[in-house]
Formats: sequence, structure tokens, C-alpha cells
Amino acid sequence: MRPDYTADERTQLLGWLDMQRSIIHWKCEGLSDEDAHRPVLPSSPLMTAAGLVSHMRWVEHCWFEVILLNRPSDTNPQFGDVEDADMKVEGIPLRQLLDEYDRQCAASNEILATLSLDDTGLDQEFKAGAASVRWVLLHMIEETARHAGHLDAVRELVDGEKGYY
Repeated sequence: MRPDYTADERTQLLGWLDMQRSIIHWKCEGLSDEDAHRPVLPSSPLMTAAGLVSHMRWVEHCWFEVILLNRPSDTNPQFGDVEDADMKVEGIPLRQLLDEYDRQCAASNEILATLSLDDTGLDQEFKAGAASVRWVLLHMIEETARHAGHLDAVRELVDGEKGYY
């Protein structure tokens, strides 16, 4: 559901992000594990529904936990030596990936509740650590919406399901 037209800035930003997060879920409804892991783009074999859900989980972790709070990055495969490791999810059930994404989104929301839009990240290792919470929220809306669009295309190629986009 879209945020109210006249809501305050914070409510609108969080509302748009939550709406995009819900589209990630919606695009996975009714997918079998086999279909969720089926590559449909020959040049991008990791671009699967399951891979996209996993990627979004780790993007949330990266921006809200690592960049904003300067928590350790060692558990996040995006910071490792293996390219696209966050999208390598063969054998992991879609339901598990969606549950992990939900938990990460809840953790992100808890973090956001403690910060003002003008606060900046605590991470000093990456240039993005200087970003404001407002910037991070806008980026996350863009990132989540972009990958929801990818997921929309993947879903249509897997089983013909389409809608909204």
C-alpha cells in the first residue's frame, strides 16, 4: 500500500520502502523451489527469484547494519572474495530466504526507529559511510524497486505470472 499523500517525510520514505519490500514477497507467491532457483537469462545464471531475494536480504544488512551502524561486515557475503556470493543460493529453500529477508527488514526497521533522517553512517571504511539516513532510505527504495522489477521479469519468464509492473 502506498503511503498517504500528505504524510510526513519519514512516513512516506518508510512507506515506499515497505511497499517495495512487499512486492518482493508478492512476486514469489506460489513459486516452487525448483522455479525459484531456475535461471532464465543465459548471460546471468544467478538472476533467479531465490538469488534476488537473498541479494535483497544482504543489501539491507549492508546499508543499515554495516554502513549506518558500523557493525561487522564479515557475515555478509557481499564483502567476501567471491563475486556475487550473496546470489549463490543453490539448495536453499525459497521460504527460508524469504524468512531471512523478513528478519533482516525487521532489523533494518528497528535501526531506523533509532535514527533521524539527518544522521549519517558510522562506517569510516567506505565513502558511503558519510551518507545520511535520508540518502540511504532513498537508495534502498531505488534498489528494492529495481530488483522488484527484475523479479517481475524473472517471474514472467519462469511461469508467465505477471501483474502490477
